[in-house]
Amino acid sequence: MARKGTGYFDRRGQFFKTGREATVSDIAGLLGQIGDGESLAPGIAQTLLEKRAEIERLFAEHDAMMEAEESSEDTSSKVTKLPRPAS
Repeated sequence: MARKGTGYFDRRGQFFKTGREATVSDIAGLLGQIGDGESLAPGIAQTLLEKRAEIERLFAEHDAMMEAEESSEDTSSKVTKLPRPAS
């Protein structure tokens, strides 16, 4: 007898039993071939998913640092140009 089930597909249309597996496949696809021989991308993708909260926190801190850096670089209104000495 037929049974109803749930499955997940990655962006390439490959079927997976769990959403986690499909997400890992998508991340690995974004990373591409890493290393010689069998790619390390699937393992790295799994680690990225496991460490997601920490990675998102680091990206948020990075974005805040970059925003602060960009705002501190705008010093043109605070700098007075001195005349060049005559040669």
